Amino acid sequence: MMRNKTPQTQANMQLIQKMARADARAVLKQLKTSSDGLSPAEAETRLKHYGPNRVAEKKSNTKLRFLAEAFLTPFTFVLLLLATISLFTNYLLVPADQKDLSTVIIMLTMVLISGLTSFVQNVRTSSAVEDLLKMVSVTTNIKRGGTSKERPTTAVVPGDIISVAAGDIVPADMRLLSAKDLFCSASSLNGESRPAEKIASPLASDADTASYLDYQNILYEGTTIVSGTGIGVVFATGSQTVFGRLAQKIAETDLKSTSFDTGIKNISKLLLTMTAIIAPLVFVINAVTKGNWLNALLFAIATAVGLTPEMLPVIVTSNLVKGSVEMSKHGTIVKKMNSIQNFGAADVLCTDKTGTLTEDRVGLERHYNLDLEETNQILQLSYLNSFYQTGLKNLMDRAIIKVAQRNLDTKQIQREYTKVDEIPFDFKRRKMSVVVAKQSGERILITKGAAEEMLASSNRVETGGQIKALTPERKDKILDQIQQLNEHGLRVVLLAYQKNPAEAGEFSTADEKNLILTGFLAFLDPPKISAGKTLAQLKADGITVKILTGDNAAVTKNVAGKVGLNTAKIYTGQDFAGKTKAEKLKMVEDSDLFVKLSPELKAEIISLLQENKHTVAYMGDGINDAPAMKTADVAISVDTAVDIAKQSADIILLKKDLSVLENGVRIGRQVFGNTMKYIKITLSSNFGNILSILVASSFLPFLPMQPTQLLVLDLLYGTSCLAIPFDVMDKQYLAIPRKWETKKLPKFMFYFGPTSSIFDILTFAILYFFVCPQVVGASYAAASASQKALFTTVFCAGWFVESLWTQEMVIQALRDPRLPFIHQHAAKPVMLATIGAAIIGTCFPFVKGIASALQFGPLPLYFVLIVMGLLVLYILLTTVVKKWYLQSEEFLI
Repeated sequence: MMRNKTPQTQANMQLIQKMARADARAVLKQLKTSSDGLSPAEAETRLKHYGPNRVAEKKSNTKLRFLAEAFLTPFTFVLLLLATISLFTNYLLVPADQKDLSTVIIMLTMVLISGLTSFVQNVRTSSAVEDLLKMVSVTTNIKRGGTSKERPTTAVVPGDIISVAAGDIVPADMRLLSAKDLFCSASSLNGESRPAEKIASPLASDADTASYLDYQNILYEGTTIVSGTGIGVVFATGSQTVFGRLAQKIAETDLKSTSFDTGIKNISKLLLTMTAIIAPLVFVINAVTKGNWLNALLFAIATAVGLTPEMLPVIVTSNLVKGSVEMSKHGTIVKKMNSIQNFGAADVLCTDKTGTLTEDRVGLERHYNLDLEETNQILQLSYLNSFYQTGLKNLMDRAIIKVAQRNLDTKQIQREYTKVDEIPFDFKRRKMSVVVAKQSGERILITKGAAEEMLASSNRVETGGQIKALTPERKDKILDQIQQLNEHGLRVVLLAYQKNPAEAGEFSTADEKNLILTGFLAFLDPPKISAGKTLAQLKADGITVKILTGDNAAVTKNVAGKVGLNTAKIYTGQDFAGKTKAEKLKMVEDSDLFVKLSPELKAEIISLLQENKHTVAYMGDGINDAPAMKTADVAISVDTAVDIAKQSADIILLKKDLSVLENGVRIGRQVFGNTMKYIKITLSSNFGNILSILVASSFLPFLPMQPTQLLVLDLLYGTSCLAIPFDVMDKQYLAIPRKWETKKLPKFMFYFGPTSSIFDILTFAILYFFVCPQVVGASYAAASASQKALFTTVFCAGWFVESLWTQEMVIQALRDPRLPFIHQHAAKPVMLATIGAAIIGTCFPFVKGIASALQFGPLPLYFVLIVMGLLVLYILLTTVVKKWYLQSEEFLI
């Protein structure tokens, strides 16, 4: 990982070795701190010196950067290029009486409008994201001035004393000062999934200093505490940590690329290809037919700009921020903006049943011995196991402790038994153990876990007050008893023990053998009342819910049946063993219930679903969910989840309820729909304009529109499109998942682009043969040089007005399959923006100063009425083409 060590890296390695070798007192002295932590004043000073505890960020979202990005665009460069050329041709290189800066001023105004619009939107987006993320923050237990308190992880500085426990993500590089049964997973750094034990002792002098990631007394940022507790002192934060330096190298390349991201890239390729073909063609045609190479070049550049939807970045970010704010109102916080589209595209939702389908309030219903009698002995043993284990206490542990505190003298039990050691839970063994000692010195290993694993580790049973061998018959009887309890919706774990297992300090998973099975612990987590209705709605929305759980088949089937899921076929983790890839791909489609799964198998099932062309969302809140969340297209967690789950999440729910998800999915589809609406409509409209330009360039003896006029037209249309994020999608559109399909864009363009070109060509004919000759007093062929110049300016003004109205009306016509203004209409902001932009543009030829600057001729008022008539015909023809298009396509947008 770090073979090529820079001087800075070498120095950091030396610091880690120094921290590992020194004893606790020397470490505290070197870092100028104490076991009581830094004083608040000193912590503040160090925070200013070292900066916030953040790893490498792609870019700092400063207003200066947003300002630069807003103005440094291809569109702006073209405008500035044209403005510069206009400055020379219209001002610097002409006689004093002909100097005119109006064109330059208008172009610079366009640059300001375009740039400032983009700047304001980006600043709003950044602020909205930051405000939303403040609602979900990861905190760290920091001790300062002798007082421990949860503080933001970004506030951690070198010298801070940090406490960690199961489920925590280590916030910075730390030297352990004390540890209690501490196990840590460093898979984010070394790829090793098995937890490693950590101790606070100094590194031995003869230890291997090359494998610094394996130092037992060092905790590295980004690693996860699996079980136990520890206290450490921070010696590196932010980009100075091992994880931070790695993050600097990869520069966030681990961010998931959504299908929408891929689609945007494909759009860019399509546009580049079209531009590379069309712009040179327009240049050559106009240069050859008109003879003015400079004007032909400027016109070709403007044409290329007109082909590009330059407002796309602004509209995409507007859509995303509007969607994220709307989702926050429904208790859904978007951590990663680019996940919103995938949220709307998801057609499979995978989740554990706990808390999503159930009430998430597990209760201990039965604590039976093997004779199915409730006894305090079983409750006491289970209490010792749950109370003294230092891993992440799950709902079952809390339920056991709660019942024990109600029925037993737990204070007396704690006095009689002291903890000796523990063997943490992991998802391969599916059990955990603690070792306790009586006052007499007798030690007892107490283990609880999943039935199959517990039976495999036991050789005796305690029944009828006697210890007997675990025969096949007794094993079958225990399994039958568990099955009966499962069928009543009770989740069962087995309890076992062993007396005087091994010498203190030598306990390991190898000691979990030859156990004595002694009882059943049966838990109930009832289904949510609302779950059935929500699942039915998700199904109606085209989303298949699949349960991926570590629980057994009987309990899962009981819960799933009560909420209306298909329980006809259930697969266990064991069913996947030895299967071919093709068989696995079929299995994940055949069933909606998968039980007794390891974290790795959950992730594999999601990968298989993705290979079957599904967009998969996964909802999880535990350490065991992290692999699946990282694999899913959309990772969803809850605000009460462990740190590792919240860090892996794209979206965080403030309430663990599927109904919240259902609202979020529809908002995601709304965001996707409005973005696709802009892309499809703009591409088809621009494609129609290009066809019209090619026709006009080939047959007209002059340019159909001046380069500046083309750019003004493009800016007016693009600015009006900024209202599209405020439009609404019809209920039918929101009812099913939507996925990006670039391959259908050319077909859409070829259907609706030529439709607008038909009316452009009609306009050309009306202007060339009727309107312009009437204004000028002669046909173009018979006109004088001055009359031809006037003829050209009137023609440009006429096509400008007609083209602007058709472009604005295409938004109304193509946003919905139905007839616009009668059977469907856009939201008020879109109506005002589109019609308003068209009216403003129509006024340009009639306002003397603007008309002069843009070189518009005197357009007769009756031509506006002609345009209105053409618009009616255009809308009717577009409606017919829509029906034609929908005969072979399922959706318009």
